[in-house]
Amino acid sequence: MDEVVKIVNDIKAGNIKPIYFLMGEEPYYIDKLSEYIEQNVLSEEEKGFNQTVLYGRDVSVEDIVSTAKRYPMMADRQVVIVKEAQDLSRTIDKIESYVNNPMDTTVLVFCYKYKTLDKRKKVTKLLAQNGIVYESKKLYENQVGDWIKRVLAGKKYTIDPKANAMLVEFLGTDLSKINNELEKLQIILPQGIMITPQHIEENIGFSKDYNVYELRKAIGERNQLRAYKIAENFAHNPKEYPLVMTTGLVFGFFVQLLKYHGLKDKNPKNVAAAIGVNPYFLKEYDLAVKNYPMRKVSQIVGALRDVDIKSKGVGANALPQSDLLKEMLYKIFN
Repeated sequence: MDEVVKIVNDIKAGNIKPIYFLMGEEPYYIDKLSEYIEQNVLSEEEKGFNQTVLYGRDVSVEDIVSTAKRYPMMADRQVVIVKEAQDLSRTIDKIESYVNNPMDTTVLVFCYKYKTLDKRKKVTKLLAQNGIVYESKKLYENQVGDWIKRVLAGKKYTIDPKANAMLVEFLGTDLSKINNELEKLQIILPQGIMITPQHIEENIGFSKDYNVYELRKAIGERNQLRAYKIAENFAHNPKEYPLVMTTGLVFGFFVQLLKYHGLKDKNPKNVAAAIGVNPYFLKEYDLAVKNYPMRKVSQIVGALRDVDIKSKGVGANALPQSDLLKEMLYKIFN
């Protein structure tokens, strides 16, 4: 994120490079940077003749070079944006000759999503020498919560830790999807407010009482009545709570407990980092570790693998979701 801010600030200051090669597994920042360049490098009057958007599936590298070599009309520069540039991955090396001597009146932007260039290649080194190469890396799940807090802080909002966890739980690491939901909340809620689980439930549709996070919490507390009640709700709403997702997240919870048991350093900050959880929720893991000795956790991990296989239709004789959820909880609690 710091690198993105630097690129934007440089453009604002007039330090504009002739080439921006935006690549990587996380499309969110690639889109944000290309949108910023598209909206801010040229004035509205200049865009008509001097801003071109191309798509990798529709053009060749030669087409891109030809467009980039044109001179701007009644403006200091032109902007050429190549979206879905990853579709040119087999021939992208052909850009090398242009990159070696780019037009100083052209701003050429490549949006190369879900892939990266080999950093050892000559073309990658030339891009870095004569322009900007930015790699947008996928965030780990335990990093997304902090990202949500930073984004909201920039918009003058805060978020309750449980509400934050609900967003990560249900939306995963897809930053574009998360940002879309945050923007919905910002339309509805006034600045300065703390976003709560109730806001999430009412405006995004996740139940604050019946979700995988609450199921894992009930399991950690060995609260069998609540765990079975949540599982029953899941069974009645299989589209909203698919079994594969549920078993996968519960499995991940016990893998975290297994890591916790194996740690020599039980300092809370180190534990939270090692098992990949927000320190706010560490008390729940402390309790779960006491309720499930290491030997039992190992047995549960093995049992959950069997349930996961059955949830995918292997050797389960088409058992209904409700039965598989009950089997999962029975193997955990017994």
